[in-house]
Amino acid sequence: MLLRILHEMLHTPVMDILHHLKRSQGMTAGELAERLKMSYMGVKQHCDDLVKKEFIDTFRRAKGSGRPEKLYRLTRRLDPLFDENGASIALSLLAAAQRVYGETAAAKLLYAWFQAKTDTYTRKLAGADDLLTKAKMLSKLRSAEGCISSVQQDAETGALSLVEHHQPLRELAAEHDIVPELECELIEKLLACEVSRSVEEISGLVRITYRLTPH
Repeated sequence: MLLRILHEMLHTPVMDILHHLKRSQGMTAGELAERLKMSYMGVKQHCDDLVKKEFIDTFRRAKGSGRPEKLYRLTRRLDPLFDENGASIALSLLAAAQRVYGETAAAKLLYAWFQAKTDTYTRKLAGADDLLTKAKMLSKLRSAEGCISSVQQDAETGALSLVEHHQPLRELAAEHDIVPELECELIEKLLACEVSRSVEEISGLVRITYRLTPH
């Protein structure tokens, strides 16, 4: 992922800010300052500069009382930083397959691609026994492919979720609604558990949650 490479090459507060904003549904300057161990004004200065350059913008979030909070979020101008897995090429190829081989060709090709991806992941997860370990390993693999993935565990119930803040296959999913279903099936097979998928969109920011329930 380009953002991760840039982060390693140019370790600056700006790259850290972009990194944390991508992994969130918007953050205040105070939240960023706490996470980055920086001063509030230092973070705000960087954010205001990024707003002027249209790399990030702001929106308001209501609080229980008092004035709404101002949050920062990434803009579409930074989309090229994040992997899209050749979506435009894939869409063209699938469309061509449908024209040549019929309407079911695209679904068959997608199924075959996800099966091959499952096989590849299975080999890389070999040796992991428990669900938490496998989920963390899968999260790293999916993050490496641009999904901005992390594993979250409920403090009270211990329930596990795979949470992702970027969808490299977004354009494919928009054209072929079988894609989200195949992604769930992939995770179910790899982790040997039941998976339910939910999508939250807040002010243009997306969070995809895969809840993992042991059989």
